[in-house]
Amino acid sequence: MHSINKLKILNDPIYGFITIPNTLIYDLIQHPYFQRLRRIAQMGMSYLVYPGAHHTRFHHALGCMHIMQQAVQTLRFKGVAISNEEETALYVTILLHDIGHGPFSHALEHSVIEVHHEELSLLFMEQLNKEFDGQLGLAIQIFKGEYARKFMLQLISSQLDMDRMDYLKRDSFYTGVNEGNINSERLIQMLNVKDDYLVMEEKGIYSIEKFLMARRLMYWQAYLHKTSVVAELTLTKILKRAKELINRGEQLFGSPFLLFFMNHKFDFNTIDKNILDQFSNLDDYDVLGAIKQWQFHSDFVLSSLCKMLIHRHLLKIEITEDKIHKEKYLELKEKYIKAYRLVEKDIDYFVFKGKLKNEAYSRSSEPIRILKKDGTIENVVEASDQMHLKALSKPVTKYFICYPKVID
Repeated sequence: MHSINKLKILNDPIYGFITIPNTLIYDLIQHPYFQRLRRIAQMGMSYLVYPGAHHTRFHHALGCMHIMQQAVQTLRFKGVAISNEEETALYVTILLHDIGHGPFSHALEHSVIEVHHEELSLLFMEQLNKEFDGQLGLAIQIFKGEYARKFMLQLISSQLDMDRMDYLKRDSFYTGVNEGNINSERLIQMLNVKDDYLVMEEKGIYSIEKFLMARRLMYWQAYLHKTSVVAELTLTKILKRAKELINRGEQLFGSPFLLFFMNHKFDFNTIDKNILDQFSNLDDYDVLGAIKQWQFHSDFVLSSLCKMLIHRHLLKIEITEDKIHKEKYLELKEKYIKAYRLVEKDIDYFVFKGKLKNEAYSRSSEPIRILKKDGTIENVVEASDQMHLKALSKPVTKYFICYPKVID
């Protein structure tokens, strides 16, 4: 009987060839739960700003697994003991770390699905563990932070993890924002483990400084670009309005999977395999397909917002370093209440305010540790002689207000 060769090689535009290390990883990639990530955009609505930003979370997950392979190889070379079982568990964990993301990621998370994507990722991993006869047990321990070796979780989730290393490099490539193009190879070569913590050798400190600066710049130029922000907020408002109409008893066009979540509310403790299967069939195409139809709906709010997104005729957004004056906000609301002849609660779909936070390095989170030549460990902010790194550790907050560009 012919057997499938599961030790495949994939071609990636960022790293070149990516190897699938074992049959378990191959089978997880082939699973419908993971294949759905091909239909989930990595950067949400950012393609409205950067036309090349159509890469997916499938791309990103494979890239994370690849650089995790490099990290394991580097640490072993430096004498860090990592068993074959631990190695596979690290690959499984990083491969599946984003499997719980819904369509357009954070927009759906705040408007249709109340459960955080990390919680959904854990539920998917636990279900896959049942299907794969317990082979994901160690990976789940690492993901939950319950495994004894702390540095393994730091490779998955920290301020210098494989997730951030891949998405900065990948998003920089697909957007063309060169400031985000970090040297992930150099960063990985400088990794080590000391007292069970992931550390960066002192000679790699300038690479970390560039990494943190790249993260700050990518947030302002890509992730928090004003058009990306207003597009994602518009999508959130569309889904909120659609759910509001459904709750009133109106019938809306939508795939069975989208309508299932629009009609039901779930929390972490009530999600079972049936709900996970429904979610695994929900992707960007369900949402975009519905919005294309909703632009013709009789509800002025829903149709107007959908047309804005479909035709890229978005709300105007003003970003400032100062808080938005209440008088300006109320004046704009009054203006568009009269122009659109809407009740006050409905104008909140068109005139709203908020704030943006950019924090390249958080002092309140697990620090990036520098291993000095004398064997001592120091926080990267204290170890650096660069003043700008100290500035990067201070969060920057900006404020915005959105409103229609013109009155139709």
